[in-house]
Amino acid sequence: MTAAGAGRTARQADVEKRDKGMEDKYGPLKLENQVCFPLYAAAREMIRRYKPSLDALDLTYTQYIAMMVLWEEGAVTVKALGAKLYLDSGTLTPLLKKLEAKGLVTRARSLEDERNLIVSLTPEGLALRERALCVPARMAQCTQLTPEEAATLYRLLYKLLRT
Repeated sequence: MTAAGAGRTARQADVEKRDKGMEDKYGPLKLENQVCFPLYAAAREMIRRYKPSLDALDLTYTQYIAMMVLWEEGAVTVKALGAKLYLDSGTLTPLLKKLEAKGLVTRARSLEDERNLIVSLTPEGLALRERALCVPARMAQCTQLTPEEAATLYRLLYKLLRT
């Protein structure tokens, strides 16, 4: 081997050593090392899978989860709905206006405290619950998780939300 060849080999070794150190330094920035990325991607994928079922109900995913709260609780304040769904009023106001335009909900000031806006189901909104009954079962089929895995995922996701 020539001196130039030996020198190049030594330089290559230095570069590899430097790159290894850089790799370790920047490892935390790798996408594959992020918990948030598969969570984000899985959430987007789940919402994509909901779309055909929700299109049949003429609802977006966010409208659907708002309706789920209303089906469960009947009437709620906008503030309570936002807290339950982890949404701010800037997101909720247009969403509720669209649901109201569809005839599914009404919005009215509270008689006890006019600062509170109460969202209530209309008879049409309540009737939509019957048509939505098939959605959770369809979604459970497309996750390919065992009941135990689904329960673990559910528990871990809510643990994240509570922190």
